[in-house]
Amino acid sequence: MLTTLEQATTLIKAGKVLSIAGDEKILSNLPRGNWIAGTIPYFIDERGGTFSRDQVFVTELPTDFTKPAIRFYDEKAIEGIARDSPESGLSFLILPATSGVHLHYAQHGPDFPEMFMKPIVGWVSGVALDDLGKVKPKVFNGITGESSSDAAIVMHLTLPAGSHAKISILNIFHQGSGDVLQFAEDGFSAADVIVNGKKQGFVDYVKRMKVDTKLPLVADFAGARINTSFQSVDEAAGRVNFYAPVFKGVDYKLASPVGDYVAAFEEKLRAVRGSRPFFACNCILNYLYGELEGKKTGAVTGPITFGEVAYQLLNQTLVMVEL
Repeated sequence: MLTTLEQATTLIKAGKVLSIAGDEKILSNLPRGNWIAGTIPYFIDERGGTFSRDQVFVTELPTDFTKPAIRFYDEKAIEGIARDSPESGLSFLILPATSGVHLHYAQHGPDFPEMFMKPIVGWVSGVALDDLGKVKPKVFNGITGESSSDAAIVMHLTLPAGSHAKISILNIFHQGSGDVLQFAEDGFSAADVIVNGKKQGFVDYVKRMKVDTKLPLVADFAGARINTSFQSVDEAAGRVNFYAPVFKGVDYKLASPVGDYVAAFEEKLRAVRGSRPFFACNCILNYLYGELEGKKTGAVTGPITFGEVAYQLLNQTLVMVEL
């Protein structure tokens, strides 16, 4: 729920285990306790999408979890996140946007030891869009009170026998019927694209095909649809930039258009009716392109993020976790 500083403070002092999202100034004033946090001033609560610098979104984690283990992970240490995760539990991860650890996790996370064997969920912290390039996104360690714009924060939680965490990815995008696109190397940008087996300049392709860059590239990873969102088309540099990496040799297609974002999310949520997620987050691109301010995405609430984590980094999705 979206709370005041005073309400969040009361929960922390009561010993609750929390994941918190909010503006840096208000997060800096929270007392020490069993919580982690990331900066973002965009949320969806029971009233719909909203922007707030003087409230925080608090997710109270179920009492089933034992006392959390909280620590920062730098770019090198993050490779051990799954190995450090308890055998029966859940790891909450918050990455500061555009940091080295964010980029490293995005590009190499699928290859980390024991990844996809243990549940890892989380999000990428950000800033108000007016502050882009002026303010660095941060994460907070509630145990120590420290913050960082360079390291990720992780909360490892253990569950009792017989319980497990289930992570769901709600993706409203589907592959369109157009060209098959591939890339010759992994990365957050590409100068060239392989279109139906033939290499050409990606900027020229985007211009010639009048690509709607609000729609992501969609790939099929063993049955899971994974989006890669466009960040910018840099004609001067001759490169197309992304919010998440593309991967060599993977077949991508441009997504089919989505007419009504809210209706699309409600349809996806109907498919998982009966689910009781205790945490969820949605992408800032969905918030912007779907004009979600003041609108609800079913009964699911949570922070609006600069990227979602369901094991690996995602874009333009809604991610939720339940017991």
